[in-house]
Amino acid sequence: MSNRPLGAQISHMLKARGVGVIFGIPGVHNQEMYRGIAQAGLTHVLARHEQGAGFMADGYARATGRPGVTYVITGPGVCNIMTPMGQAYSDRVPMLVISSCLNRADLGLGRGRLHEMKDQEIAAGTVTDWSLTAQDAASAYQLIDRALTEFAAGQTRPKHIQVPIEVLEAVAPPPPDNSVQVSPDQSVDVSQVVDLLETAKRPLFIFGGGALGAQAQVLSVLAATQAASFLTFTANGLVPPADPLCFGTSLARPGSADMIASADVVIAVGTALSEVDLWRNDLGHTGPLVRVDTDPAVLVDQQDATLQINADAGAFLNALSEGLSQRQATTTNWTAAEVAQARVRWRAEVDSERPGLLAVIDAVAAALPDDTAVYSDMTQFAYAALEVWPRKAPGLWHHPHGFGTLGYALPAAIGGGIARQGKPTIAIAGDYGFQYTLQELMVAVERNLCLPIILWDNGKLGEIEDSMIAAQIAPNAVIQKNPDFLKFAQSFGAAVSAPTRLSDIAGAVTAAFAHDGPTLIYLTPAIES
Repeated sequence: MSNRPLGAQISHMLKARGVGVIFGIPGVHNQEMYRGIAQAGLTHVLARHEQGAGFMADGYARATGRPGVTYVITGPGVCNIMTPMGQAYSDRVPMLVISSCLNRADLGLGRGRLHEMKDQEIAAGTVTDWSLTAQDAASAYQLIDRALTEFAAGQTRPKHIQVPIEVLEAVAPPPPDNSVQVSPDQSVDVSQVVDLLETAKRPLFIFGGGALGAQAQVLSVLAATQAASFLTFTANGLVPPADPLCFGTSLARPGSADMIASADVVIAVGTALSEVDLWRNDLGHTGPLVRVDTDPAVLVDQQDATLQINADAGAFLNALSEGLSQRQATTTNWTAAEVAQARVRWRAEVDSERPGLLAVIDAVAAALPDDTAVYSDMTQFAYAALEVWPRKAPGLWHHPHGFGTLGYALPAAIGGGIARQGKPTIAIAGDYGFQYTLQELMVAVERNLCLPIILWDNGKLGEIEDSMIAAQIAPNAVIQKNPDFLKFAQSFGAAVSAPTRLSDIAGAVTAAFAHDGPTLIYLTPAIES
C-alpha cells in the first residue's frame, strides 16, 4: 500500500480487516472517506437518511455477526444516526460509526462553522460504548483496530470515531498490519452448578441472545438435565418449538413468574433479564438463581443472583455439558402437560389482549420459509407475534427491543437482506412507524432487493391508545391520517399486494419472494377470515 489521503486509507484498512460493506451518505465534510471506497473494493449502500444508514448497519450486523460500518458527516449526520446507535447500544449490536468533525482549531469554539456542534464527541458518547477523536492518522488506525478487536472479543456495543476534516485530507502512510489475535479464556468452573443440578427436581434454564451461537450445547444440557426452559425474545428458536419442556418466549406473561417460582434452581444464560424481557421488576424465583453473562453489571443487578459466573455462554455450556457427562443422569418432575397447558393459556391471553391479530400472524407465519429472517418494528403486530410465533432456528428474529425505536424494520431488513445474499428476509411494520423511514424503500428498489414488507395498518397508534385507556386518560393524538401506502410504494417502483382474506396471504408472500425487488403487502384489521 502507498501513501494516500487518510480518508482513502481508512477504506483500504477496513477492507483489509474484513469489512465488505459501508452504509452511509456522502457530504462535503466526509467526502475524503469516499475517495478510497471503489479502489478498496468496498460495496457502498447509499441510504436516504443517516437514521436509515444506521439501521441498515444494525440489520447487517445482526444477520452476519460482523460489525456494521457507516460513514456520516459532521453535525446533523452524527445527530441523525444517534437513534440507531442507541438501539445498537441497548441490544449489544456491533456497529462502527466513522464520522468527520470540524478541524482541530475549530473544535468546541463556537465559530459558526458549517455543521458545527458544541461537542459532537460527547453527544455520540451518550449512545455508544465509546466515542473518540482521531487527531492524526496513527490514532485513527489505532482506534479502528481497537473497535474491531473489541467486537471480536465480545464487546459488541457500538463505537464512534470522528476524524477532523483536515486530518482526513492529509496524506498518510498505510495502516500497520493487524497482528492482534483474540483468544478469550475458555476455562469456566461449573462445579457448583453441576452440584445444584444433580439434586434439582425442577431445574429451569432461561436463555437469552448471548447464547445464540451455542445451540448444540443448549440442547445437550437440556437433554442431560431434563430441565424446562424459557427463551427471551432475542433467543427465539434456540430451543426447537417441538421441545415439550420449553415454555417459549413467554417470560413477559405474568403467569411465567409462578412457573419460575416452582423451579428449585434457575440458570439464566446470556440474558440481562431486563424490563423488556420480563415487563416486571422481579424474575419470580424462590430457589437459587445462577447468572451467566460476559457483562459484570448484569451479574449484580436487582435480580439478586445466588451465583454469578462471568463467562461466554458457549464456554459455560460446554463446560457444563462436560461436567454433567461425568455425573449420574437426573430425573425431574416437569411434565409436558403442564408446559403445554401454560402455553395454551398464555396464547389465549395474548389473543384476548390483541383481538383479531393472531389469525393474521398465523397466516403470515405459515407462508414463510423456515429460514426467513424477520425484522420487525414497534407495532402491535410484532408485540403479539413475538410471544406466539416460535421460530424453528435461532437468530432469525430481529426487533428493536431495548431502545424501542420506531422506523427500524424497513432499513434494518434492507441491511439484513444485503447481508443474507438471497436468503429470505422480510420486514414487519405498523402504519405509523413505517412513516419514520419509508424513504429507504428506494434503496431496496435501487438494489433490486427481494424484500416482502408486511405493513399492518390499523390507522392509529393502537398501543398508545390502549395504554391511555388503561391509565384512564382520554385517548389524545393517537389517530393520524395515513397516505395511500399502495400508491406510495408503486411511485417508488415497488410491487404491491393487498390481501382481503386470510387465505390470500400465502399467495401474496409467495409472489413477493419470487419478485425481483421489494413488495409492500398491505394488511388491515378488515381482512376477512
